Amino acid sequence: MAFTPRSPIEDASHDGKALVGIAKSAAQSPHLASKRRVEYFSLSSHSILNRCPNPRLPFQWTINPYRGCEFGCKYCYARDTHEFLGLENPQEFEEKIYSKAAAAEILTKELRQDPRGAIAIGTATDPYQPAERLYHTTRSLLQALAEFRGLTLSITTKSDLVTRDIALLRELAVRNSLQVNMTITTLDAERARQLEPRAPRPALRLAAVRRLTGAGIPVAIFAMPVLPGITDHTAALDAVARAAADAGARTFQVNMLFLMPSAQKAFFPFLDEQFPRLASRYRQLYSRGAYLRGQTEGRIQSLACRLRQKYYPHQAEAASPHLPFGHRDQLSLFHKSEVSTSRTAR
Repeated sequence: MAFTPRSPIEDASHDGKALVGIAKSAAQSPHLASKRRVEYFSLSSHSILNRCPNPRLPFQWTINPYRGCEFGCKYCYARDTHEFLGLENPQEFEEKIYSKAAAAEILTKELRQDPRGAIAIGTATDPYQPAERLYHTTRSLLQALAEFRGLTLSITTKSDLVTRDIALLRELAVRNSLQVNMTITTLDAERARQLEPRAPRPALRLAAVRRLTGAGIPVAIFAMPVLPGITDHTAALDAVARAAADAGARTFQVNMLFLMPSAQKAFFPFLDEQFPRLASRYRQLYSRGAYLRGQTEGRIQSLACRLRQKYYPHQAEAASPHLPFGHRDQLSLFHKSEVSTSRTAR
């Protein structure tokens, strides 16, 4: 049954309070289409490049072509981004998808201001989710990026749709540092369907890795998040690391699940239904905060180190999980002919 498109007037307030800022823009966003369980909207944006303030992360800028993600991963940490839109029901993150309007044009203007630092694409929503087949927002951004040089780029996805853009990614890699991060949490198709209901199955992701690496595009495998008692078994992570290496991936990285309060609202009911024996354990583990520290994390990181030594012996331990392998000097973003006319202070 298709959704009934909402009216901006109906969403002009929330809990009796007038919406402002991006929440107001979202409420007034033009409705693009509906299907059985998802609505699509066009969202106006002032900026596409978002500064990352966390100095511990290996990138300075993020790009998310969409708001919301249709894959519906039960553990997704980014559900709180919809709360900024005035949408606090966790389900709305995967049922109301916003494509950023005029994204390529905005990004081009921002890049002409010559920002410095690495850019990570797909940190809050998957850039190759089903909406990309309809609206091509990610592809338009990659086309804009291809006009520049000296960029350090990473793309993180769970989707084999990324292979559609192999020719464009190769073009990007000629003048820029580029890495694709493919997320594969498990090779068990049934378990993956439980955790990531509408994401492509693991076999399709591995096939995409083979195609990407066969085209000379560096790929890292993100076996993350690792879920205690669900995907943290040594044999299961070994299988992911081995299969990824056989597919040509250059490295294998892990991170433990972290659960912000917004993510807990979706994840804990899922545990109660699908993994009831683990539900109380998780509530205890995350009662002191969103991140797991200590013995649990240490065991998984030690395991990941052993797996890299076993299957990726040439990978430097210092290599960033988010950035291309091997150091490149930072180049200007511009072709030589552009520097004198387009370089401005940010």
